[in-house]
Amino acid sequence: MVARHLARAGHDVLISFSRDQDRLNATAREIGARAGSPEEAANAPIVIVSIPWTLIDDVVGRLDLSGKIVVDTTNQFGADGWEEIPGGLTAAQLNQRRMPGARLVKSFNTLTAGFQASEAGRPPETRVVQWLCGDDDEAKAQVAQLIRDAGFEPVDVGGLADARVMEAPRREGAVYGEEYRPADARAVVEAVRAGRPIPPTPSYA
Repeated sequence: MVARHLARAGHDVLISFSRDQDRLNATAREIGARAGSPEEAANAPIVIVSIPWTLIDDVVGRLDLSGKIVVDTTNQFGADGWEEIPGGLTAAQLNQRRMPGARLVKSFNTLTAGFQASEAGRPPETRVVQWLCGDDDEAKAQVAQLIRDAGFEPVDVGGLADARVMEAPRREGAVYGEEYRPADARAVVEAVRAGRPIPPTPSYA
């Protein structure tokens, strides 16, 4: 989904990691991207990681992502469902440890691919929010521009330690799985930064 929107916006997009190379090639042609190896993908200035949680170590463990901006779209779902992260870490903090040296930004993980595909590019006042967080301000600025190019509105909740509010599972007091628009998102950011409970989830007609 993200690759499709960014290719449509004119970005040079390379997609990778598939057990079916023919299918990967077909998808690349369909969305106006290129297909390549994970190593080729890791050479890009911005790498978007959209793979199952249980495969992250296998895939990123063989790649050098040091210095790269990495957009982490993953959610912590294993074979038995949601997985608790040890040591009080957020899933984003854990993935930063899995990718030493990467400039990790968490985003594009709170809404289903189908919803994102159908709702990208709304008018500014009703544009769907894509949350992001990270510890590298310059990396976040670049990812925020990608979010705009993809047809959404970026809203920064803070550092990787603040990621919990945008991580699985869907629950009261979190933005995961919920649609937000820019005006309501500002109240969420204010609450997170003040250490207060976030406001009730908005409902849109």
